[in-house]
Amino acid sequence: MTLELLLLALAAFFAGFVDAVAGGGGLVQLPALLAMYPDTPVASLFGTNKGASVWGTAAAAARYARRVRLPWHCLAGALPAALLGAWWGARTVSLVPTPWLRPAILIALVAVGVYTVQRRDLGLRQAPRWTGRREALAGAGVGAALGFYDGIFGPGTGAFLVFVLVRGFGYDFLHAAAGAKLINVATNVAALTFFVGAGQILWPVSLVMAGANVAGALLGSRAALRGGAPFVRVVFLSVVAALVLKMAVDCWLA
Repeated sequence: MTLELLLLALAAFFAGFVDAVAGGGGLVQLPALLAMYPDTPVASLFGTNKGASVWGTAAAAARYARRVRLPWHCLAGALPAALLGAWWGARTVSLVPTPWLRPAILIALVAVGVYTVQRRDLGLRQAPRWTGRREALAGAGVGAALGFYDGIFGPGTGAFLVFVLVRGFGYDFLHAAAGAKLINVATNVAALTFFVGAGQILWPVSLVMAGANVAGALLGSRAALRGGAPFVRVVFLSVVAALVLKMAVDCWLA
């Protein structure tokens, strides 16, 4: 294994751990790819990133599904909607000017972080607001919106999903993280089918990173299950802070 592949594997392992707990793995994995392959088309690096992260996300989702009672009414609406939203977002990515998205996402992330810090009991207790059809319809709306966002832009999707499931649906952070992983699987698969069809994946790199990402995701989901909602909340706030810093730098340099 070359040094660059080893470094990418380490980045993928850490990304898998963080992403399994609270989202935000793309903060580590995609910049690592961009740094190692500066002359490679960005679309190919996006595809390689998705090709690696989808396996870690699926591994974390499978572990959560065995240990946590998942919100299936919400997921019944969210999963197909997220799949379609992400696929459509990936198709239209070249049509949307991303520079104006960065400041808007930065403001939203700051608001999410401040709100979560101020509400110290937020997400520490499982108290679903809806059941049945209403929960499924709300899940479909969230899945479509964040699936489209993930396909067209991406940064912070996992964190936004966790926050919406906590604040909007009344889940605690552990159940929100578990539900978010399954929705993330749908968005990753949808985007991945587009990149595979376009031939925009570096397969040898993606497969090495996928193995490391799965290992990190299994360790991260195990830590989340042991630490519960308080642990996930701390990691969530750390991810949001890192996202705010990254987006602020991107806005400054743009």
